[in-house]
Amino acid sequence: MRIILITLWLLVPLGFAAYHFGPGKEHLVLDHTEDILKKARAAAAEEDWESAIKFYQEALAKLPVEKKETATRIQLEVAKAKMQNAGLPEAREDLASLVANLNEDPSIPQELKDEALSTLANARYYMTYLMKLEGLPADQWEPEIEAARQEYKLLAQNSTGSEKHLNDLESAIRLARAEPTELYGLPLPKQ
Repeated sequence: MRIILITLWLLVPLGFAAYHFGPGKEHLVLDHTEDILKKARAAAAEEDWESAIKFYQEALAKLPVEKKETATRIQLEVAKAKMQNAGLPEAREDLASLVANLNEDPSIPQELKDEALSTLANARYYMTYLMKLEGLPADQWEPEIEAARQEYKLLAQNSTGSEKHLNDLESAIRLARAEPTELYGLPLPKQ
């Protein structure tokens, strides 16, 4: 009986070592990634968008490949931070490719797909607003606002929070109909 107890007692450190070199490593990486994400969220709360982008990208680089949903959420947050940090054209391109990738992946929850689509529609809306303020011809800004209108309409039809999406749809229609001179002097729309 003593030999069995001593043997079991001596195997305990072996169990800890197996955990440390096995699943413990992944947990350590995830803990470190979560710490970086906390810094990114704090920077975003303080509206320090450059730092938020840097921290989000650092967390994305450290995240294991199999954590696709978390990686997608981080990519979405990077795009939102870029939109706030005067990187609207780049963020719009990133969002367009992200939405295309999400639509091909059935394992991603619909809520995340809707959030990404809504963010893309917002980016298109703001791009149109800026294009109209710059006085660009209609053939350049009309595809953007039409795409935003279609995306808002799709979101309003498919999601439960359709009141917000209906308001966004109405805003997109009003923007499409507005003359550039009507936009001069107005404050830029807030997100």
